Amino acid sequence: MPRRARIALPNVPIHIIQRGNNRQACFFADEDYRRYLDWLAEYATKTGCRVHAYVLMTNHVHLLLSADQADAGGALMKLLGQRYVQYVNRVYKRSGTLWEGRFRSCPVQEESYLLGCQRYIELNPVRANMVSHPAEYRWSSYRVNAQGERDLLVCPHPLYDALASDIGDRLVAYRELFRYELESGLVDEIRRATNGNFALGSERFATEVAAMIGRRAVPGASGRPRKLIECESERLNLE
Repeated sequence: MPRRARIALPNVPIHIIQRGNNRQACFFADEDYRRYLDWLAEYATKTGCRVHAYVLMTNHVHLLLSADQADAGGALMKLLGQRYVQYVNRVYKRSGTLWEGRFRSCPVQEESYLLGCQRYIELNPVRANMVSHPAEYRWSSYRVNAQGERDLLVCPHPLYDALASDIGDRLVAYRELFRYELESGLVDEIRRATNGNFALGSERFATEVAAMIGRRAVPGASGRPRKLIECESERLNLE
């Protein structure tokens, strides 16, 4: 059965996750994280992508980005993935694949879901019990978006800028969003949409996306048995 084409639209943010093969580690030392981020910045500029949030976990990566061209995200991930695999194979004297097949992604509705998706990404190390607060984790965009650290990789989304006109007030407003845990329903929505390559947003957003791409943007009513779908969802459960 052919794989579903990814949903990607110009100027519509997308949430991307790429995992290590068989959930194995893809970062082994601090230098690996730094190299990945350097190349992410390089190829984001080259492909015309704007990175709004990121987190590099031991065995997977989350990105939230947007671009003027629908295929820019795919081009970025291809260039970045190939460059990083070559580096890892050379440094650690290994061969073969590093990533688990194709990256997974979903378009994100800006009005109601974008900042929630940023929180989901930057809270990943907390959910994984690696740190007690996102500021304690070095390899994410939280310190940029919440504390004002300088990072040329991160390009704030207009909705982030709209939190406040003054930069200091904006940082306070963003940190305020992290006073509470993400609602479990939103976490499930993000995971389901990203795993299935469906639209993350309201029914109206899904309808608009479907009209633009000429096919449905939400899970269908028919198909494989529900139990099988649930099992696969559990196997691919996003952190």
